Amino acid sequence: MGRIVIALIQGIRDIPFYITWCLAAAGFWAVRYIFHGVSTTLSHKATFSVISEVRFRITKKLTRLPMGYLLDTPSGKLKNVLVERVDSIETTLAHIVPEMSGNLLISLATIIYLFVLDWRMALAALVTIPLGMLCYLGMMAGYEGRFSNYVAKNKYLNATAVEYINGIEVIKIFNQSAGSYEKFTRAAREAADAAIDWMRSTIGNFSLAMSLFPAVLVGVLPIGCLIYMGGTLSLETFIMSIILSLGVAGPLITAMSYSDDIGKVSTIVNEIAEVLEEPDLERPSETAALKGYGLSLKDVTFAYKEETVIDRVSLEIPEGTVTALVGPSGGGKSTLAKLIASQWDVNGGTIAVGNINVRNIPLGQINETIAYVSQDTYLFDETIRENIRMGRTGATDAQVEEAAKASGCHDFIMALEHGYETRTGGGGGHLSGGEKQRISIARAMLKNAPIVILDEATAYTDPENEAVIQAAVSKLVEGRTLLVIAHRLSTITDSDKIVVIDKGTVAAQGTHSELLESSPLYGRMWQSHMAARDTKTIAREVTA
Repeated sequence: MGRIVIALIQGIRDIPFYITWCLAAAGFWAVRYIFHGVSTTLSHKATFSVISEVRFRITKKLTRLPMGYLLDTPSGKLKNVLVERVDSIETTLAHIVPEMSGNLLISLATIIYLFVLDWRMALAALVTIPLGMLCYLGMMAGYEGRFSNYVAKNKYLNATAVEYINGIEVIKIFNQSAGSYEKFTRAAREAADAAIDWMRSTIGNFSLAMSLFPAVLVGVLPIGCLIYMGGTLSLETFIMSIILSLGVAGPLITAMSYSDDIGKVSTIVNEIAEVLEEPDLERPSETAALKGYGLSLKDVTFAYKEETVIDRVSLEIPEGTVTALVGPSGGGKSTLAKLIASQWDVNGGTIAVGNINVRNIPLGQINETIAYVSQDTYLFDETIRENIRMGRTGATDAQVEEAAKASGCHDFIMALEHGYETRTGGGGGHLSGGEKQRISIARAMLKNAPIVILDEATAYTDPENEAVIQAAVSKLVEGRTLLVIAHRLSTITDSDKIVVIDKGTVAAQGTHSELLESSPLYGRMWQSHMAARDTKTIAREVTA
């Protein structure tokens, strides 16, 4: 452009000269977009590879974290980091990083060329840049705090939204609306205010910066005219300086407009790092040689949120025996079971499986050795067949169905419209509590682990189905080491040992008959249980 304008002013009428430079301009324009396409393709490949790797590392990390962290962290927050936050770096990595660096190089190359032409005109072209930079720095002052506040408010909104959706049944039952559900309304308002206040605080400096940066001719024209009239600047250099100076600010503004996104990426990376840097359950990688499948607890202590939940518990569970944990709610029974299954690490003492400290057993081996059936059964939004098959990846359809028959759920599965191909819904929402528990038992049967932990396996079962589940449990635990947590004491009277857990300690242990004689707490629990059974029986008879 500069050469063409100079030629026109000089009165050159050589048509081939103009055609050559026009073709050169067109050629460079085409090359620019070809390179832009190649750059965008490569940056997208790299970006989606990074996003995939980050998500893979986070999900893998979650399997190694103690349950305490997962319980303390709202599921909405983890979902936000894993999905939205990771996804939001795509634009920055795929577009902004290559385009920002490209624009910075354009401005830098142009400024260098201006200095080559005439250092005075180069300085004149840069007169407004420092002023614009000051305004820009004013706009960015306190950026980290404002953006962190914006992110925190949105994360809280995400978590509250998940809570709102999960609790929609309760909200409807008690005639609450989105507007009257104060927690959600407040979270939405605070998230909006964080964004509005942030923008309002920066708009003045932003407007000034965007006005000053491109005003390069304010310095170039008057200074250039003075130098030209002084006879030390040629017309050709003056014209070239005017044209080149107009190309300094545009790319620079474009590059600087991306700094906001770069700052966001920094915050997002910190959030991702928070999850990835959480301490793992430390376990070795080499398989341990277990000496049987008995369980041994010695002076086990565990605190949750600085509150002691398990206090110096010692317990021996021989291989092939049935041990029941009973006691008041909140006494620490389920926590103890989770510690044995290595969902948490003890704060003191040791837990041994097959005479080997669990800290010296790989998590994978622990998971293969112990089948854990929780009272809060979770099914994935998959087919019933695939939910059962999670017990043993690679199991055949026949093996899955055999486990279902053994657990007493084959008949109700076949009664469903799509049989084993029926989707269970999110969390197993399409099935009843008893049906979910039977499927979870089938999953545990398919796993065929030598140690079985049942945490209230009949908690949500009606009396008609309880016998079915009890029969399924009997098949599941044949020849295995069984630890069962129960509130219905009548289901564990035949256990080899019953351990009474109260306030995180072992209050008593022995057989059913021994505890009735030696433990006042167990005696009261038994009387309460029998009274409750009698009441339910009378209620059913009256209803009938």
